[in-house]
Amino acid sequence: MNAPALDTRQLRDVLGTFVTGVTIVTTRDAAGDAHGVTANSFSSVSLDPPLVLWSQSLSSRSHSAFDGSERFVINILADDQIVLSNHFAKSRDDKFVGIPFDEGLGGAPVLRDTAACLECTKVAAYPGGDHVVFLGRIERMHQSNKRPLAFGSGRYMVAYSHDLGPVSLQLGNSTPRHLEAIRVATARLPAICEAVGDHTACLGVWGNHGPTIVHWEPSRRPVSEHLRTGLVVSTTRSAVGRMFAAWLPKEVTEAFVHEDLRLFRAPGESIAEQRERFDDEMDEFRARGLTRTVDANSYLHQRATNAFCAPIRDAGGKVVAAIAITSDADRLPPDWDGPAPSALARAARELSDCLASAA
Repeated sequence: MNAPALDTRQLRDVLGTFVTGVTIVTTRDAAGDAHGVTANSFSSVSLDPPLVLWSQSLSSRSHSAFDGSERFVINILADDQIVLSNHFAKSRDDKFVGIPFDEGLGGAPVLRDTAACLECTKVAAYPGGDHVVFLGRIERMHQSNKRPLAFGSGRYMVAYSHDLGPVSLQLGNSTPRHLEAIRVATARLPAICEAVGDHTACLGVWGNHGPTIVHWEPSRRPVSEHLRTGLVVSTTRSAVGRMFAAWLPKEVTEAFVHEDLRLFRAPGESIAEQRERFDDEMDEFRARGLTRTVDANSYLHQRATNAFCAPIRDAGGKVVAAIAITSDADRLPPDWDGPAPSALARAARELSDCLASAA
């Protein structure tokens, strides 16, 4: 008795539950023309000898180029390269126009800023139904500190280690875009921490009780031992709280700001003077795109610290999270244009761009 025919759509959905990385496989044909195609059909085969495989549809426009070439490169994409993945997934003749790459072995293109790449010599090709399976021996490889891009169930995903756990699910105002921002930013915090100069980094959201820290990245030189997840920080005295006060709608933050100002009003300072000073600070923060605290005796870390914070925005430009760095005052100067706050601002923009690309 013959088995019933499988439903193609259901089969695609079932196979899609297996989450994979995303690669762009590149080569050069006999005429010297570059070719590239997005593929998640990549897999390791053997460590000794070092073998990998990937498969390509027989109907692909570039199939003859890969079939006739002796070399190919597996470019493993980083989680901020969704646009690049979509670019090479489309059938077009000008795929490499404006795309930065280097010449690999045999001239095969090695794309820049990827999570990793494997330069391979093709050792075999096997028929596989409507695809052909290419087997390659790794000749040279490169790796960066970027997190890999993932794909499953028909959409891009962010890969993060299991021990990070689900973050901030208990926050009453969490939405899919907030949770996506948390996942993306948490996965990239180690690399961001290193890029800004190995300062303690943290990720904050606006929770039911105000600005709330949902993840700390302590670095090799943590600012203190008081790095507790779920910590609610001051709206007016912390860099994270000031970020939300500066960029969230006033009706969201005003009650928290009002109470903070009441608690921390300087002796002899009038309510109007204090409010005017606070509003002037918010205007400066918005103009600079960052918030800052310069604290001679941090109430949290119990020492002199400085901190900077930048907003993370969704595809619509709304602030959904905050990313901050803090360190001892002698390690993190308060200069607005210093290398650390500049790197933080770039990281926040890159995270925002990543969220916009994934939307």
